[in-house]
Amino acid sequence: MTELVTTDKQAMNALKKHGNKIVWAVILVLAGYFGWDFYQKNYAKIDTVAADSYTLITEKNDAFVHQADKEALARDQQALFADIDKLVANHGKTAYAWQALMIKARHQSDNGQYTEAATTLKQASQINLDDEGLTAITQLRLGQSLLAAGNADEALTVVNGEFPKAFESSKQELLGDIYVLKNEDDNAKQAYQLAWDGLTERGESRSLLSLKMQALGMTPTPITPKHQVVATPVQTDADVTSANAQTVGANDVLSNENETVQGGGE
Repeated sequence: MTELVTTDKQAMNALKKHGNKIVWAVILVLAGYFGWDFYQKNYAKIDTVAADSYTLITEKNDAFVHQADKEALARDQQALFADIDKLVANHGKTAYAWQALMIKARHQSDNGQYTEAATTLKQASQINLDDEGLTAITQLRLGQSLLAAGNADEALTVVNGEFPKAFESSKQELLGDIYVLKNEDDNAKQAYQLAWDGLTERGESRSLLSLKMQALGMTPTPITPKHQVVATPVQTDADVTSANAQTVGANDVLSNENETVQGGGE
């Protein structure tokens, strides 16, 4: 395999440069899951006007990614933002407004407009969703945007609050990133270790966090998954050959899945 990073310092510099997009991609996946769960639990009576407005926004957002011309991209993004601002102005207390603001912040982050993204996420954080998972996602993304904008102190204030246990490892990892930017390596190591301990308790590994820890001279303890995806088949003398063949096939699938997880992180 090609050696992409030759020193610990280069590894951390690479993470500082590219880590934001990785974390945002992961949190976007979480936002989609928790967002749908929130709708199912709390929005049996849908505001049809807000729903129609949000549908238009998602359609424009989907079309946006297929646009190649830079000028057309700028026009499409301006129109998308105008629709989002209109939705928020008219339905600012709804989960649709929250989702729309998440879309806007993502585009701003993709454009390197981290200060603007942080402003958008602060607006999203003012929406009372009555859902601790969505609130945690908003705070994590806000902290990441502030960090990317170079505002480590404000990011620390945002992230250093109470989070649901399910998000504690993500919180500690982001705290570690913040301390790295502040050149507080000892605090960064402590935060990364807490994040790793939380993952160990859940039996979940995170390759990007492992890389960050190694860049600081740490040695992460290997994490053993708590739950096996494929159970060992019970074999008899009569079917041992068939069972062995099935086990090999299942292990190949499991190996591919593990490689995918390790490649994408958490």
